[in-house]
Formats: sequence, C-alpha cells, structure tokens
Amino acid sequence: MVYIPKHFAVADQETLIAFMRRYSFATLVSTGAAGLIASHVPLLYEPAAGGAGRLLGHLARANPQLADLADGREVMAIFHGPHAYVSPTWYATHPAVPTWNYAVVHAYGTVEAMTDAAALRDLLTKLSDTYEAGNAAPWRLADQPGRYIEGMLRGIGGFAVAITRLEGKFKLNQNRDAVDRERVAAALEASGDPEARNVATLMKR
Repeated sequence: MVYIPKHFAVADQETLIAFMRRYSFATLVSTGAAGLIASHVPLLYEPAAGGAGRLLGHLARANPQLADLADGREVMAIFHGPHAYVSPTWYATHPAVPTWNYAVVHAYGTVEAMTDAAALRDLLTKLSDTYEAGNAAPWRLADQPGRYIEGMLRGIGGFAVAITRLEGKFKLNQNRDAVDRERVAAALEASGDPEARNVATLMKR
C-alpha cells in the first residue's frame, strides 16, 4: 500500500485510468526468490467487463523478473506523473517548510503469462500503434520482415495484470488554504521547468 492522507486521495476510477493511460511508462514491482525486483516498462490499460481492467506489457526473456511474473503472484505497477519542488517562500502563511508536489497511481493485481504467440504479436501491434500514433509516417509491426519479427518474439515474454485495486495520490497542496495554493500554482507555472508547469496544470484542474 501507499501512505495517502485524506487530502491527497483520488478514488475516481475514470481519473485513475486516464492517468495510467497518460503516464503509461510504469515501474513494475514484484517479489521472487531473490526478493524485490523492478522493471521500467510501458503498460497498456485494457478495460474488462465486470472488472477494473488489465495492464498489458512484456519483458525481455533474459530479465529474471519474467520468471516471477509467470507464477501468478501479486505485483504493483507505479505510474509516475509530474512532480516539482515547492518552496515555502511561495506561501502567504508562515511558518512553513519545503515540500514536493506530485501525482502517482499504484495499480495492484495478479499476473497471467502470455504464452500464445498470436496474443504476443497482437500486444506488440497495440503498443507500437499507440506510441506511433503521432508520427506522420508511423512504424508498423506488420511491415517488418517475418523472420525478423519471429526472432524478436522469441526474445520477449508477455504478461497481463488483472487489476484488483487502484490507489491514487495527487499531492497538490490541498492541505493549504486557497491563497497558498494559488501562489504555488502561479510560481510553478512561471517556472522554466516543463515538469513544474505540468504540476501547476494539475493543481488548477
């Protein structure tokens, strides 16, 4: 679990799902014989009838985490949103201390290994179509040589995480009064750091 004071808790499922889709490069954490292990991978959210949905992804065959994912243990995927330092000099109310504003979603679930070659190929097609969508001339899996694709498929293992629980923590100065929140958002918006400006956008939303 993640520590979430009530001010920062986000429970709306549509908000959490939209966040996972927007910040889909996640940290996948599992446990195995060697203890905790993590990988950083893009995960695609897929809705499911009667459930919270699934997360689809793949790892290299050489990655030892793949063996942990094959036995159906619980895993956690952490979706990291924008974050920024907050100076106490931006507040109207004092005394105050420095802090950090950020937004994250933790998704918990059980893993099912993707052993079917056709399902794995379909996953790669979905991944590439999703991330190539903004390109004028998108790369397409179907356009690649068959032997090359077969070799790539042998080098990876796919998986699906059936989501059992979602937790959202958007720490955006909700525990401060309106004046302080507005001052922090204005300072972040004026920053030269795009990440800080993204936090300001979240605060205003």
